[in-house]
Amino acid sequence: MIKVKEMKDGATVTITVSKGYYIMVKNLAYNLLDKLIKEKRPEEYYTNIGSKPYFELDDDQRSLQTVTFLVAEIEAQATLQKQINEKEILEPGDEGYVAPTIED
Repeated sequence: MIKVKEMKDGATVTITVSKGYYIMVKNLAYNLLDKLIKEKRPEEYYTNIGSKPYFELDDDQRSLQTVTFLVAEIEAQATLQKQINEKEILEPGDEGYVAPTIED
């Protein structure tokens, strides 16, 4: 027998998230999406992520949905706490593009 930890039913917890961790989670979301794009999934595959119930999704869809919801919640809380900035950035392929880095 092994012991595992699990949150109590109905529990919610508050965590503190640093910018470094936030960047790591966003990078995870982009990497998952990039993997799916490279597999040339049909457009319906992606729309199902936001429209179908969690348990009707495959493992990749559930993973992307979960990490996307986490990023969205971090950004929502940062906005409420006035800890978010909006800025325009260059995209890969744009002249002058530099890949983002983690700054602490």
